[in-house]
Amino acid sequence: MAQQPHPSVGHVHLKVADLERAIKFYRDILGFELTQRFGDEAAFLGAGGYHHHIGLNTWHSKNGAAPAQGTTGLYHSAFLYPDRAALGAVIRRVLDAGYVLDGAADHGVSEAVYLRDPDGNGVELYRDRAPADWPRGADGTLAMVNVRLDVDAIIREGS
Repeated sequence: MAQQPHPSVGHVHLKVADLERAIKFYRDILGFELTQRFGDEAAFLGAGGYHHHIGLNTWHSKNGAAPAQGTTGLYHSAFLYPDRAALGAVIRRVLDAGYVLDGAADHGVSEAVYLRDPDGNGVELYRDRAPADWPRGADGTLAMVNVRLDVDAIIREGS
């Protein structure tokens, strides 16, 4: 039997209160490229020449408030960096820009930090380990963990 194609995540589209502020965060701090704008209402950012991984708009949210805690919605969007050095560099930019990390974890399969974007959206910045290094149970299934991550060591690799 032929293997069926599998889906992948193409992009995340976020409602933001201030388009310029959001562009600065995703472009200048996280490192995405601005690929297209629709005036002062929407922008699209991508990486590696892709048309867009992130859409930002103010169509229904201009000058709006962040969602209240305890409500449903997006938990976080996750952005994969190619290696520890790249992850360390972006973490340094995040901290230098005055953003605070909400958390950090070594999941066995990946190393990740968590924070909020300027509109209160959850953001995960991470790097994957090679699949051969992923922790597995006796039956071969993943055995992900949630243990302390040495963020300072990762930042040093990005310096």
